[in-house]
Amino acid sequence: MELRDYVRILRQRWILIAVTVLLALAAASALTLTTTAQYQSTARLFVSTSESNTTDAYQGGLFSQQRITSYASLITGEEMARRVAEELDSDISPRALADQITATVEPETVVLEISVTDASADRARELTQTTAEVFTEYVTELETPPGQTTAPVKASITDRASAPGSPVSPQPVRNLGLALVLGLLLGVGIAVLRETLDTRIKSPRDLQEATGDAPALGHISYDKRTPKQPLLSSLDSHSPRAEAFRVLRTNVQFLNVDSAGRVFVVTSALPGEGKSTTACNLALALADGGFSVLLVEADLRRPKATGYFGLEPNVGVTTVLLGKVGFEDAVQEVSPRCALMASGPTPPNPSELLQSEAMHRLLTEARQRYDYVLVDVPPLLPVTDAAVLAAQADGALLVVRHNKTTSDQVEAAVDRLESVGAKLLGSITNMSPTSKRASGYGYGYGYGYAPDASTVVAEPTQGTSRGRRGGRRAAGSGGSTGRRAGGAGAPSEDPFGGPHRRHQPGEPERTAQAERPIAPDETAIEDALTVDPDGRNRPRRGR
Repeated sequence: MELRDYVRILRQRWILIAVTVLLALAAASALTLTTTAQYQSTARLFVSTSESNTTDAYQGGLFSQQRITSYASLITGEEMARRVAEELDSDISPRALADQITATVEPETVVLEISVTDASADRARELTQTTAEVFTEYVTELETPPGQTTAPVKASITDRASAPGSPVSPQPVRNLGLALVLGLLLGVGIAVLRETLDTRIKSPRDLQEATGDAPALGHISYDKRTPKQPLLSSLDSHSPRAEAFRVLRTNVQFLNVDSAGRVFVVTSALPGEGKSTTACNLALALADGGFSVLLVEADLRRPKATGYFGLEPNVGVTTVLLGKVGFEDAVQEVSPRCALMASGPTPPNPSELLQSEAMHRLLTEARQRYDYVLVDVPPLLPVTDAAVLAAQADGALLVVRHNKTTSDQVEAAVDRLESVGAKLLGSITNMSPTSKRASGYGYGYGYGYAPDASTVVAEPTQGTSRGRRGGRRAAGSGGSTGRRAGGAGAPSEDPFGGPHRRHQPGEPERTAQAERPIAPDETAIEDALTVDPDGRNRPRRGR
């Protein structure tokens, strides 16, 4: 991980870190409040020898320094504790009392410190003083040679036991400070561990690694209105989500540029990632860009596209594959340049139908009739339908839901495509956050670029095409007649000037920019103004 990765983790998971710190502080506070206060009293002893001349005194000092370490060990022994308990006539056990006594030697000296800790300040002082007095007698007893009455070494009390004024434990400031440091370390550690174990796709780098460097074609930002308004036709043309699909349209145009008719499968790893809404809106965006588009609803298990457009679902792919209706009769018009072939009745064997020769002929005919054919198929991992159709198409567009789809799932979906020889053309991130801070690096657009409301000219009420359901609605045998989108021999009328037809051999290649329809507000502005030969604008008086 790089430094920016750690910074991103801290910004994303600061709540987890804060909760961990608060829990650590709460635990330290509870421990501090429930711990019994302990008081400590200290007495000091001086160990010396009884030599008189200087030389003997020096040697005696060295002897005392060697002895004093042994004395410190004796003070904390059970024998000393037993003698102190007998002196005080206390029923405390020697082992328990020994645990309360500590002895330390001041470095390079013959000074010995005795400390006793107890829950009572007065008792701590009494125990300390008694221990010091008993020990001086104990040293004399130990150091007196047999047959003599005086010992060459003696221990003298220099500082009597002190009266403790405040408890030595617990220490609230120290405990809370340690809890704060440990809570921060623990919180950051948990955050980094969770980030390491979390394999959900949250950044472009995660997606690139999971797809094997497949190009990222677009990032569709999250819009809470999507469940009620899934199609672009119900959104403002300058909304961030609409702009994201325009960017996706531009990137899709550079896929398989040498192919006359391009067939792309739109799929995902698992259900609930937004593949159907992405396919529908990409079809509308390509149609708005001047291309003829057919959306084939090949998700025969859970079809959704027909419901989004509000068209007839009973005639479509399955009825064409079974030979009950022809290709043209199953096509329903969404807009003058966009058509839909519904899924039709749900068959008992979707996979067998989709890999049949009839399906191959259907895609071949659709390729000849339309600039783009988008095939909405089931997810890759639960069933094999998507992989079967992807092998027959030019490739697959994989929709990945931000912060939900895992890298393992994406890798498994890519492997499923590669196993049948299908090509992953690119990925589309759906429901990405609108701000960079939300994902560390950010996807999509978190801003809009709509025109100033004061400069917008009212749109004309006629001539708009998006969202109209004109033409034929296939309704089984003997269905109603009408105009078909993209049908051979019956080109649809372009509401922005002349009939629309596909590119023919020998003609200059069309581009989306060349055939981009004039937006209603641009038409109104063109009607309102004209240009004099001298370059000045003047109102147009008539058309």
